[in-house]
Amino acid sequence: MTTNTQTNTKTMDEAFFEEYTSHDAILKYTKATAGYGISHLLDHDYKDAYLRALESLPAEVKQRGIRILEFGCGGGMNLVHLVSILTRSGIKIEKAVGTDFSPVLIEAAKLESKNYLRPDELGKIQFHIAKNESLVADLSAATGAPRAQLLGSFDFIIGVNTMRYCHRGGRELSCAQDILDLLSPGGICVNIDMNDRFPLFRSAVKNKFRAHKIEECYIPSLAEYAAPFKRTGFEILREEHFCWVSHSAGKGLCLVLRTLSPILSVLFKTRAMRSLVVARKPAAGR
Repeated sequence: MTTNTQTNTKTMDEAFFEEYTSHDAILKYTKATAGYGISHLLDHDYKDAYLRALESLPAEVKQRGIRILEFGCGGGMNLVHLVSILTRSGIKIEKAVGTDFSPVLIEAAKLESKNYLRPDELGKIQFHIAKNESLVADLSAATGAPRAQLLGSFDFIIGVNTMRYCHRGGRELSCAQDILDLLSPGGICVNIDMNDRFPLFRSAVKNKFRAHKIEECYIPSLAEYAAPFKRTGFEILREEHFCWVSHSAGKGLCLVLRTLSPILSVLFKTRAMRSLVVARKPAAGR
């Protein structure tokens, strides 16, 4: 029985690795080919969530310059866009680091930053191979920095559509603990991921009409997304559903959904497309 379970797990992990190291993954997770919807979200819903969360950072952090980490960064478009937005808004950035388990996507992220950032912005961003469930150890190995040096070395950590994979493997606590360890006192983590209550994800709809059903990646509930942060000692600042525009939405659909969003959020907020958890590491002495 144990052997079969290990074999099945290995097969799932291999399939997952193949999916996120393919050419299709590069197209899906880099800005030029990801679709109109993601560009809209980076400029609106996600941007608004980030800026609101940044307001909660200690004043001395903003004065010194924010140290940012995105775990599960994929092709880098989210972090690259955030660096660009913050710089143009006059918000100081000391450094920005993106991590992903896929070496193919990390190389794509490096190219993404070169294509979209100015030279002064480019000097502040870097990308490294690291798994979500072993961020500290993998970052130490990738950068050569001792573990002790990495602890408390980031002020703002974000993850988009990646935490659910930790839940699938039962490793969400490991990820949350490493995030806590990497954050400075008073530091903020923003987690955005799929909402298990949204009924119209394209993959799920397609699956209903397949003769042979495909086992989809497990999608946690909002409470499940928040749970590992609470268990590891975070203070939860926001725990809610939001966002009605899909990453793959075209310009027309994006306009329609953006127009309807205020109404949908009033009538069907718990059915929104994304789950949002904003968590803060307690300040020293609290």
